[in-house]
Amino acid sequence: MGVETFVPFVFFGFLAAVILVPIWLRERTKQSAHHLISQALEKGQPLDPAIMRDLTQGSVRQQQVDRPRRTLGSAILMLALGVAFGGIAFVDPDQDWARIPGIILGALGLAFLVLAIVDYTGKKKDV
Repeated sequence: MGVETFVPFVFFGFLAAVILVPIWLRERTKQSAHHLISQALEKGQPLDPAIMRDLTQGSVRQQQVDRPRRTLGSAILMLALGVAFGGIAFVDPDQDWARIPGIILGALGLAFLVLAIVDYTGKKKDV
């Protein structure tokens, strides 16, 4: 297997891991919360409705509050990766494989940056 086929596999494998691992961890947390609730109900323990709501819904409100900050963090990360790949392509022009991921990650970073700005201005109007 040459470098020409190995690099795309690594890139798309990394991309899949970045997307799928947080989803898997979130689902595992939800399953453990449901398991905890079912154990408490089997033992006849009373459950506070607020605790049940927090365990089943998660911290939706906290995510809404931190959304502009998380989006800005994603924008900075994507832009940094895009610049890194672009730097590799600039320093060594023979590295053609680095241009496309650099362009894709840079475009995603700009999109996240615009979304962070929109979220931040919308947050200021809501408060």
